Amino acid sequence: MRKPARSRPGPKLAEQLAGPRLALPWLLAAHGAPAVAVSALMPIKQAASLLPQLLMAGAVRARPVRKWLWVAAGCTQAGSLILMLAAVLTLPPVAMAASVLALLALFSGASGLASLAFQDVIAKTVGKGVRGNLLANRAMAGGLLAFGAGLLMQFALDGAATTWLVVALLGGGALLWLAAAASLALTVEAPGATDGGRNPIDETRAGIALVRSAPGYRRYLATRFLLLPVELAAPLFVLAAQDAGGGALLGLILAAMALADIFSSRLWGDMADRAPGRVLALAGAAGAAAAVGMLLLVAAAQTPDWLHAMPFALLGVAESGVRLGRKTWLVDACGDGERATAVAFGNTLTGIAALLFVAIGALGMASGAAPLAAVALLAVLGGVLALRLPATLGTR
Repeated sequence: MRKPARSRPGPKLAEQLAGPRLALPWLLAAHGAPAVAVSALMPIKQAASLLPQLLMAGAVRARPVRKWLWVAAGCTQAGSLILMLAAVLTLPPVAMAASVLALLALFSGASGLASLAFQDVIAKTVGKGVRGNLLANRAMAGGLLAFGAGLLMQFALDGAATTWLVVALLGGGALLWLAAAASLALTVEAPGATDGGRNPIDETRAGIALVRSAPGYRRYLATRFLLLPVELAAPLFVLAAQDAGGGALLGLILAAMALADIFSSRLWGDMADRAPGRVLALAGAAGAAAAVGMLLLVAAAQTPDWLHAMPFALLGVAESGVRLGRKTWLVDACGDGERATAVAFGNTLTGIAALLFVAIGALGMASGAAPLAAVALLAVLGGVLALRLPATLGTR
């Protein structure tokens, strides 16, 4: 049976080129959007993606072939990017920011549906012990393509947020999502079980029961919450870099983060299949180091332009490790009957936690260094807790 994600780097490339992690914050800030809107991009993305998953889990379970849910979600994401392109090119800054945030919520809701379907398809078709490598291969292939695209932007378009760059990023991202949807539509997927689905109330009760009965799951949730700022911090890095004079380095920074994915994904993938907790611990340390490095650059009077890419590269290494480590640990630690509830309930709680990250971004109004310092502290705490993750949900 074909492995659905091994040769499909399109979604990963689209996320890097047109997603809320780096490109959208850069474009919005360069077109005059308020800093609070820029810092809210990743929290809104996470919340809109994760909060509805308890509502969606039953619908996913009710369908024996789940790839079509991913295909529908991919088309929705493409349409959202096209509308964002129109907003950036035609609206004044405040209206543009509001429109992009609303469209990002739609984009991310579709992403949440796709995530539920994708993890279930992986669990059905890919054996335990190689899932980390599967995700790593996808990240590495997308990283290679994004690295080339970033260098092209930097040297052909000078890395500034020109009209052509906006069209290239958002329009290109939309085309990649459509191509990915078409590719997954051709994937061979055997029908799966449809019994055992729950409505959102029952799913919530099952999730609460799992938290109460599974100490390993509680430790996983605490670790994930503490490491969440590593996954949400990129817009804060963007604002810091632009304040420090790196306003024409988008292509270089995209290339740096892509290069980080290329070199770290294979390392993280191999390690995640053996010790996902160790991956999370090391990723937390890397995220803290990236935040400290950006703080030092902001404090420095004069630094070479290329040096601004270094904290982004280290942050890319950390993000990759957090994603691969937590996904691999959860899929491996869950039994077949626990997986859907553990994923959906954990994602919903993480969506709530993501909204709290807006408060960390708001610290920047009092002190520009405070948000990055908070990211560093939480990443260290999460990494330490990850060292004690057990092998299964029920283990202390």
